[in-house]
Amino acid sequence: MSKTKKMMAGVLTTALMTSLVACGSTDQARPAKPKDKSCDKWKWDEDTQTYYCSDSSSHSGSYYHGGRYYGSKKQLTSSSAYKSFKSSSSYKSGIGSGSKGGFGG
Repeated sequence: MSKTKKMMAGVLTTALMTSLVACGSTDQARPAKPKDKSCDKWKWDEDTQTYYCSDSSSHSGSYYHGGRYYGSKKQLTSSSAYKSFKSSSSYKSGIGSGSKGGFGG
């Protein structure tokens, strides 16, 4: 293998490992799942950076933020508590959000 190929393989491996480490850290940055017993199955919503209930309970499809259930994404995003959260440093923008950063950003 030529020196150029070895160097490129090393660069690509480093870039891949950095990407994997960055992807793995998103779970750590998330808040803990709600401890509310009214829902048995919580899913993370990347778009809102909150959890929603995906079981068959009376809260199914509801979003949970700040200790409160919101019946729909629209109710969540129009609440003053969520708007305050979204404008804070706790809110993390996802891929495709238009935020700059990362490789080539």
